Amino acid sequence: MVHTGAFCLETCARPNILTLQPYRCARDDYKDDGTNILLDANENAYGPSLDLQSSKPNGILDSSKLNIDLLGLNRYPDPHQTELKQLLCEFRNLHSHTTKDLTPDNLFVGVGSDEVIDALLRCFCTPGRDKILTCPPTYGMYAVSAQVNDVEIVKIPLDAEKGFQLQPEAINAALSSDSSIKLVYVTTPGNPTANLISKSDIQKILEHPTWNGVVVLDEAYIDFSPDGASLAEWVVEWPNLVVMQTLSKAFGLAGIRLGAAFAPPPVADLLNNLKAPYNISSPTSALAIAALQPENLPIMRSSRAKIVKQRLRLLNELPQISRVGRFLGGTDSNFLLVEILDKPRLHGGRPSNESALALYQSLAETRGVVVRFRGKEVGCEGCVRITVGTPDEVTRLLAETRSILECMESGSVPDQRLDEKKEEVEEEANGVIA
Repeated sequence: MVHTGAFCLETCARPNILTLQPYRCARDDYKDDGTNILLDANENAYGPSLDLQSSKPNGILDSSKLNIDLLGLNRYPDPHQTELKQLLCEFRNLHSHTTKDLTPDNLFVGVGSDEVIDALLRCFCTPGRDKILTCPPTYGMYAVSAQVNDVEIVKIPLDAEKGFQLQPEAINAALSSDSSIKLVYVTTPGNPTANLISKSDIQKILEHPTWNGVVVLDEAYIDFSPDGASLAEWVVEWPNLVVMQTLSKAFGLAGIRLGAAFAPPPVADLLNNLKAPYNISSPTSALAIAALQPENLPIMRSSRAKIVKQRLRLLNELPQISRVGRFLGGTDSNFLLVEILDKPRLHGGRPSNESALALYQSLAETRGVVVRFRGKEVGCEGCVRITVGTPDEVTRLLAETRSILECMESGSVPDQRLDEKKEEVEEEANGVIA
């Protein structure tokens, strides 16, 4: 028997949650079943940056090298994570942008960068009143968290004609005209654009003479950029700068969900005050601490070097395929954004969402290679985003891409232009957040 009564979900739940578009992540569409080559979520294909090599004859990884107290799992974890914070500070204290040092007082750590994004919104934005500013094309989780928190979004697009850089004058004009904007989210390197944002443009926003708000830099991919590019240590110079980072990318630890916010101590205090008491689990903390040890940092740097080498290979070899167009954005990350054309370049091919979508679907559904369609993003017509993989994965990607595009040219693999639901299909493919 189903009980009835006064309860009505539609009037009891918050209206903004009832209309919330569910989070769609990389594995919602194409699963990690052990056969697919996953070049869609910007993960590190070389694995975790941990010394797990075993001398055992069966090749089983030796987890005894990790300081995880399994017998202590009945106890709550360290609520402050001071040791982990100190290691993060030591890793970022390069003095490229300041002579001062970061300390654990400058840190908030969370369950991935997503907790940091949400915590900043809850800290600074009053639901139903305040706003954030984003610069599309950008990471989709800012919009999801804003809707969850009933916060409106003001959008100032990146300048696609200038390599997807900020438009600081337009941003500052928006901040001057709307005091309800409390946060400006800037992704650097950009996602899906893979380019570093100019430090001088960021400084122009920080120097706004009247705006009372916080600039948030998302540096998830910063370790694939030139050395010294991170502005994490710059938070000691600005009272309203927060820099987010993660161990999911260069460190190959997406599975432990560890994100960090470098911030001025008063801001870090607020974030630490509002978090759940034990938000970082003991295993997550132990694995993160291990990855930041001196003996494991060379593993991360070795993986990074291999990724950069394969990134250069893609930059050289993808354009040899006739219906591959320009690379857009930059090359400062572990992925590339590239145009797919409606016909060969030599025949005047132009970027085409139909062709990009057909390639994306054919790669995933018939060849077991998963990339990301980004053609509905601002300035990204006809684009797919490709995560840099291992040499074997890149070889497979190149061969399958060439094969599919040649089949599309001959007509044996149709473009999507005749599909009456084309717009709906493109929106769905583009809607995955990562």
